[in-house]
Amino acid sequence: MTEKPPVQGHPPASALRDFLNSEAAGGLILMVAAAAALVFANAPIASGYFAVLESHIAGLSILHWINDALMAVFFLLVGLEIKRELLDGHLSTAARRILPGLAAAGGMVGPALIYIALNAGSPDNTLRGWAIPTATDIAFALGVLSLLRSRVPISLKVFLTAVAILDDLGAIAVIAAFYTAEISLLWLALSGLMIVLLAFANWAGLERLALYVLLGAFLWFLVFKSGVHATLAGVALAFAIPIHRSPGQPDAAASPLHRLEHALQPWVTFLIVPLFGLANAGVPLGKLTVLATPVPLAIAAGLFFGKQIGVFLTVWIVVKMGWARRPDGASFAQIYGVALICGIGFTMSLFIGLLAFPSSPALQEAVKIGVLLGSIVSGLAGATVLMMSAPQRSQRHYT
Repeated sequence: MTEKPPVQGHPPASALRDFLNSEAAGGLILMVAAAAALVFANAPIASGYFAVLESHIAGLSILHWINDALMAVFFLLVGLEIKRELLDGHLSTAARRILPGLAAAGGMVGPALIYIALNAGSPDNTLRGWAIPTATDIAFALGVLSLLRSRVPISLKVFLTAVAILDDLGAIAVIAAFYTAEISLLWLALSGLMIVLLAFANWAGLERLALYVLLGAFLWFLVFKSGVHATLAGVALAFAIPIHRSPGQPDAAASPLHRLEHALQPWVTFLIVPLFGLANAGVPLGKLTVLATPVPLAIAAGLFFGKQIGVFLTVWIVVKMGWARRPDGASFAQIYGVALICGIGFTMSLFIGLLAFPSSPALQEAVKIGVLLGSIVSGLAGATVLMMSAPQRSQRHYT
């Protein structure tokens, strides 16, 4: 394809702008942030790096502000994406949900079973981390696919996005059900009243985003005080944001949900998620000796083996049983490559790890090592398989 000359009177396209608008940008910047965290944690400035994260502002450490407040915005965006896809996107019909839905379920069960099997006899109650390897990092995963460009059909990118979104929905349910601290019934009741107020605003047809954001800020504070993890306030707020159903026009600019999603996307992609990676991926490499212990070994094995087995085996069974068709133009070899890439669990896996072992720095370090190893090996293996795989000739499989 030849490049078009710039339109008269308009500046030529910026290479930086093109990169920031690409699907690969978020994943690549997150990779850079994770690498920087590893460098900082193993450089002479390591003590300063950790001291900055532990320094306090307004009663909370910087690390807590990132993990509890900024990540609530991340979960708000995740909730918006889930709601949009379920009501007005690629998951808006039952037929479209079958294959990615079952694949996402298989991709959660497989890693969890491997983790439980490897930690069943552990004396340190490490079974609390069973959900750590069940997550897929959508930014990392799509970044890898985007780097492969024409080697991956569009239908597989849609499939991976759908799997990751439903995977996030499952992770949110797991966090709410299994990783909640001591509950304050009073603050929880006040949180419930705020959610009812948000739902009423939606029902009444109110569409001023400022109103929802203000109520959402109050909801975050109430949830934070209740003992439920504060990031779930972002998900609750997302489900209250109005969306305009738009057949034939799935990205209606006038919809409050779409406007908020588009406004948050660059901040989450290029600031919040990289900050989370920078703050949480730093682990001294001298501690790699713990890799053979149950927690990091189970996480790495769960991400690499559990994800590929759970996702690919589920897809193969569903297609062979005739319950759904495989993605258009994708061979089973390519689907296997994507199943491997689903083992990139970085952001959500690290987040669940922090919730699973909140009072054990040693286990948190072990989690980081397991997540990093499992994610790196899964990404490299998946990219290799996709580069070597031939596309499926038939184009009549997935809509």
